[in-house]
This record gives sequence, C-alpha cells and structure tokens, in this order.
Amino acid sequence: MGAPFRQPEWSALALIEGPDFVVRMHERYIAAGADVITTNSYAIVPFHLGPARFGAQGEALAELAGQLARRAVANRGRAVKVAGSLPPACGSYRADLFRAQVARPILQTLVRGLAPYVDHWQAETLSAIEEAELVREVIDATAGPTKPLWLSFTLEDEAVLCGKPRLRSGQPVVEAVAAAIRLGAEAVLFNCSQPEAMGEAVSAALSAIDSAGAPLKIGVYANAFPPQPKDATANAGLSEIRADLTPQAYLEFAKAWRRTGASILGGCCGIGPEHIAVLRPELTSVY
Repeated sequence: MGAPFRQPEWSALALIEGPDFVVRMHERYIAAGADVITTNSYAIVPFHLGPARFGAQGEALAELAGQLARRAVANRGRAVKVAGSLPPACGSYRADLFRAQVARPILQTLVRGLAPYVDHWQAETLSAIEEAELVREVIDATAGPTKPLWLSFTLEDEAVLCGKPRLRSGQPVVEAVAAAIRLGAEAVLFNCSQPEAMGEAVSAALSAIDSAGAPLKIGVYANAFPPQPKDATANAGLSEIRADLTPQAYLEFAKAWRRTGASILGGCCGIGPEHIAVLRPELTSVY
C-alpha cells in the first residue's frame, strides 16, 4: 500500500509515520469479510523500537493501535470485533530468549494502552507455554480478567509434518491446549506457521479438548512463509512469500482445518484481504 516500512521497526513504523495506512488496511480486511481485526501492536516491543523509544512511547503507541482499530470498525453496518494483539515480548519464534522478568513490563505496557479498545485479548505467535502463563498473569493484574483471552501458538514447521505437533519450544501441542484450558482461555489457536503444519495440531487440540470436556474453540491463521529455522530472528531479513498459496489454495487448507475441528479461521503474515474474501463465503461467523 506504500505505508512507511523499514527494519527494525517493521509494522510499528506505520503507527509512527502513517497511521492512516493502518486504518485503511483494517478497512480492507473488514470489506473482505473479516469478523475480527487485530490491533497493529505486534511490533510495539523493545526488540523493534529499541528500549528507549519503547519506554517513552510504547504505551501511547499501543493506545493508538487500539484507537485506529476501533475507528476502522465504527459504523460498519455489522459487528466486527477488535482483538488486542499481545506479541512475544522477547522475540518471535525464539522460546530460548523468553525471560519472564523482561517480558512482564513490556506486556504490562501493551495491556494498559490497549485495554479500553479491545473486545478480546489475542496473545499470538507464542512459542512456549510459559509465555501464555505470563500473559494471563499480566492481564489479570493490569486490566482484570473481564475480557476473553485467545491464546495462539506457533508450531515447529518440520516436526509437525512428521506427525508430532509441537510448539517451537519443543513442548507438545496437547500440553499447550491443557495450559489454555487451565488458564481460562476462550480459544486456542495456531498461527505464523506454514499451512501444512496446522492440520495435525488441530487434531491434537480437538482430542485434548474432548478429553477434558472443555468449551474451548480452535482456530488457525497460517502464514505464507517457507519453513522457518529454529534460529530465525525477526530482524535478520525479509522472508519470501510463497507463490503457491493463492487465495484458492489457502481456501482448501481452511476447509480441511474446519473439517478437522477448527471454527476460527483467518490469516497471518502474507495472507491478505484477497484470501479472506475467498474464505468468507465458505465460513459462518464465529460470533
């Protein structure tokens, strides 16, 4: 769209230099049929902004991300929900970098800024169960447990294809689902992994949920990246977008996830409004 973009700020730069682009992007997804849009708060972390700028502007930028999302859903003529994106505070895909004492004040800042504007919390691209546990702790202590929580985990792309669905930490998907139930989540999702990795995770999640008798929804929003290595770092470069994941190809994956047990379906990196527009006629609203 021509929005401001550079490393290391990534999508946070649009908040700083071109917030109208953020509203327009939200509106494109809504026009395509999305029931849920996600606040542009994923890159509001010291890893992308630097510690000094995050300390000075982090809460205000999170608040702006919430305001822009709320502006986009106003007067839409149908209900569209705003999900408050809570990213991995210590780095995407890197469970080995997670430190609760480092992540806690970052998440507190985001929750304070976003809280007035979101319909539910969406902790996403979680590589380890410990990240989910900290999110629950911070939300309860900072904003209170009044809004639903969706927990979304990212998967080992290659391991899951071998029939062993695991988080990037190596923890089994069934343990992540058990944690989501224990933490009182409304939904457990899988995101920011390739579509081929998702089906077995959905199956494992459904089995665990059925065994526990829990009222937990399952969701999937895959990315369009090739498999990401274990030592991937978000600022190392730009990932290629797979040419084979056309909207129609992505729809076939989504249909399979729905047949397996997923009821919340969407897209992560590289999955655009054109994909959502193809999914929309095939799917009913989760709300």
